[in-house]
Amino acid sequence: MKAKSIYLLTGLWLGMLATSVSATGLFATDLSAPDAAPPATAASATVQIHVDAKAQGTPFPHFWEQMFGSGRAVLALRDDYRSDLSAVHQATGFSYIRFHGIFNDDVGLFHLDGNGKPVYNFSYVDEIYDGLIDRGIRPFVELSFMPADMTSDPKALQAFWYHPNIAPPKDYALWDGMIEAFAHHLIERYGIDEVSQWYFEVWNEPNGFWAGKPVQPTYLTLYDHTARALKAVSPRLRVGGPATAQGAMVSAFLAHTHADQVPVDFVSTHVYGDDKAQDVFHTDERIPRSEMVCRTVDKVHGEILASPYPKLPFIMSEFNASYANLPNVTDTVYMGPWMANTIRECAGKVDLMSYWAFSDVFEEQGVVQTPFYGGFGLIAAERIPKPAYNAFAMLHRLGEQQLQVTSDSAIVTRRVDGTLVMALWNYAPPVGDTAVYKVGEPSGSNRRFSVDIASLPATAHATVWRLDQTHGNAVAAFDRMGRPAFPSREQLVQLRAAAKPGVPESLVVQNGRFDLDIPPQGLVVIELR
Repeated sequence: MKAKSIYLLTGLWLGMLATSVSATGLFATDLSAPDAAPPATAASATVQIHVDAKAQGTPFPHFWEQMFGSGRAVLALRDDYRSDLSAVHQATGFSYIRFHGIFNDDVGLFHLDGNGKPVYNFSYVDEIYDGLIDRGIRPFVELSFMPADMTSDPKALQAFWYHPNIAPPKDYALWDGMIEAFAHHLIERYGIDEVSQWYFEVWNEPNGFWAGKPVQPTYLTLYDHTARALKAVSPRLRVGGPATAQGAMVSAFLAHTHADQVPVDFVSTHVYGDDKAQDVFHTDERIPRSEMVCRTVDKVHGEILASPYPKLPFIMSEFNASYANLPNVTDTVYMGPWMANTIRECAGKVDLMSYWAFSDVFEEQGVVQTPFYGGFGLIAAERIPKPAYNAFAMLHRLGEQQLQVTSDSAIVTRRVDGTLVMALWNYAPPVGDTAVYKVGEPSGSNRRFSVDIASLPATAHATVWRLDQTHGNAVAAFDRMGRPAFPSREQLVQLRAAAKPGVPESLVVQNGRFDLDIPPQGLVVIELR
């Protein structure tokens, strides 16, 4: 979660949820709007797609769906968390989950006894990680935050609802001992062959969630101790950082690890669509929401290439279209085109991207008080899939090889069995602007896509999945209900039904050609067998 926004969002969350919102009401914030001008893709001109079904392809690993983020560690003990986890795993087949606070006191791993000696309790740690592994998911271990008995400053509490401590340890011998005991326990329980496939990331966003002063050198001290402690247990354990917000500190981090010969196995950082160019690039540009994430990916990718470790894996361990709770962004069908375009622009520059987050079982700003408040998750409270969930499920169908296409509104892929799968979309900014949520349909016109596929067998047939205002959109039904803060059980059944994707359509293909129309903020995925 983007650190600089937390104090704003804590108050914003409470203010928004204290207000009853009717179907014609709004949520208002004072956030600036990076989407003021609609991009060219909102025009109504026909988009021509030309592709050869037998053309040489390039590898297209599904980097966007192998990892997801979530709230703090203890939430993984909840039944609704695990239910949502299974649902997203079924839709995407993802491999890794990342969350804050495995060292938080509510997990109970560390305390000092009456003689000041460390005591370790792995009961909840084991329950948390067993629950993941039993579902076919591995931990991406964020090593945070500071246990109360270890902190150098008990008052250094971050503004999340659960107030984690973000100070350095009062004694690095205590921190090193905890890291070593933690790693030894994981290997004893799960085996080194398993744990060596996990990732260990040092802290979360030190340029916001770290009270050491000065920030950069004190964080690097934390990293050095942690990396060396892990590698002392087993050189097979993978460790990395700097886990910064806004793509920051990567070059300095890699220069430091190289100069001081500190182990590093991957680079991680974060970015959100409404991060500002001043913070990420130190310029006065106005970068639209549709471009910010992949512009940052490109920046960090270049920094890794220019570093002493040009082949080091790059993990964007948090990203989303917004770091704020904007219902007109993360709750709506807008996320379909935004996500598809992000995949298109980031492909080939990053190894893993971790969408923040898989579920609205999430308490950074407090206990969730209503579904569809602009939460980060793919699944809203009460197990209601959002349009973003359907977008990920649809984009999961894409193949393993990418075919060249000139349009900025299309991805064309081929599976191992020869099936062509393409994603087409009609990007349009959120309704109104990003500062205001209003019930209504996005601006812009339908776009016609005219597709011409060479070398396609005459017997080929097409199946079409759609996500738009009238397909797979539970929030439209929620609007019609008047946006009840606490839906009845009957209303929840209706919302879950409305969230289901539409029945796939058959599309006539003649001589490798077909046309179809996509409404504003619509996403279409087509299989050609």
